[in-house]
Amino acid sequence: MVRNAIRATSFVSLVAVTLLQAALAADPAAVPESKRTALGLYLTAVEAHERIERAGTKTLFVDVRSRAEVQFVGMPEGVDANVPYMDFTDFSEFDERRGGYRLDQNLGFVEEVTKRLAQKGLSKTDTVIVICRSGGRSARAADALAKAGFTKVYSVAEGFEGDVAESGPHKGHRSVNGWKNRQLPWGYRLQRAQISKAVF
Repeated sequence: MVRNAIRATSFVSLVAVTLLQAALAADPAAVPESKRTALGLYLTAVEAHERIERAGTKTLFVDVRSRAEVQFVGMPEGVDANVPYMDFTDFSEFDERRGGYRLDQNLGFVEEVTKRLAQKGLSKTDTVIVICRSGGRSARAADALAKAGFTKVYSVAEGFEGDVAESGPHKGHRSVNGWKNRQLPWGYRLQRAQISKAVF
């Protein structure tokens, strides 16, 4: 009787965990077009954190935001490197369309990620996780890596800061999801080994 109760409890726990994982999964069909990648591999912030915790030595975790963002907004714990996909080269260049300063593409992005991969003893067939502010740049970064022969590049579709709330008291703010909003570990202190030089 006790053994059956334990089995039933174990089964219910297993089902609950499976349902929770399914609920957290970044469903490719639910990913907005602007965040989709050629490989179609996505993670939620929670899934990314779990993968890093579980298999960090077999995974390269790259923050592709600008140097200014990681300096002043913070960075997830567990990031192997900040390799900007795009960065600010001149704060006098204002982009009217974006409503902000112009970002230029880092021409050394793929080369630097390849170097970081080799430093961990990994290859282009190993898992790479990329994260940006909200999933747009990480999608483009994932595409650049896929074009260079990487086969398992996952984009964190909700990013570090998350999506913008469309209604409610936090309308217009990045409060919907993302690494920070999900209370995952992060900080402002950067390590020298994490920093990469951008090439323009």
